[in-house]
Amino acid sequence: MKKRKRAYSMTTRAAKAQATRQRIRGAAMELYAGRPAEEFTLEEVARRADTTVQTILRIFGSKDELIYAALEEMAAGGAYLPPAPAGDVEAAVAAFFDIYENVGDLVMQRLDEERRRPALKATLDQGRDNHRDGVKAIFAPQLERLHGAARTQLLTALVVITDVYVWKILRRDMALPRAAAEAIVRNMIAGIIVEENTHGTDTVAELVGRREPAA
Repeated sequence: MKKRKRAYSMTTRAAKAQATRQRIRGAAMELYAGRPAEEFTLEEVARRADTTVQTILRIFGSKDELIYAALEEMAAGGAYLPPAPAGDVEAAVAAFFDIYENVGDLVMQRLDEERRRPALKATLDQGRDNHRDGVKAIFAPQLERLHGAARTQLLTALVVITDVYVWKILRRDMALPRAAAEAIVRNMIAGIIVEENTHGTDTVAELVGRREPAA
């Protein structure tokens, strides 16, 4: 009888611990969605989750780990990019920069740790897939004009241009103002999707793909 009671007690504690973890993650997601990362406080998360800062730190270890856990859950639920009109290059670039300005440094830190911590690979690969899916959705009108290898080439180029590494080079390494960095990314995008005047709706990417020798 005592064993049954002990097993029940352990199950109850585990369920409560899982519920607390989910409340914390939910509160973190809600808070992250509403303010910049530098204004994200463990005290506010604890208040919203009806728990303590000590409990948050015991479960997640640090503020950065909690933010990353919230990002993972948001990405898994499809909440990757802020809303932006499909095909609007300026809005698309601003949407990507909104993410990177908030958590770009944290993402870069995780990417730097990938070789030393192989367990991170699955999560980071999911992030790469999410980024590609986000690019595919937000640039759908530009991609839909192309077919086959040309579409794949344009998608790959857009994925690269809007990647966090490009943001890091422009904003951190070169210390450019955000407006200047965004303008450069917009110009790079325009350069690969601009229509050739003498070829109707054929884009540069399609023309290059068509001229490539057959494998």
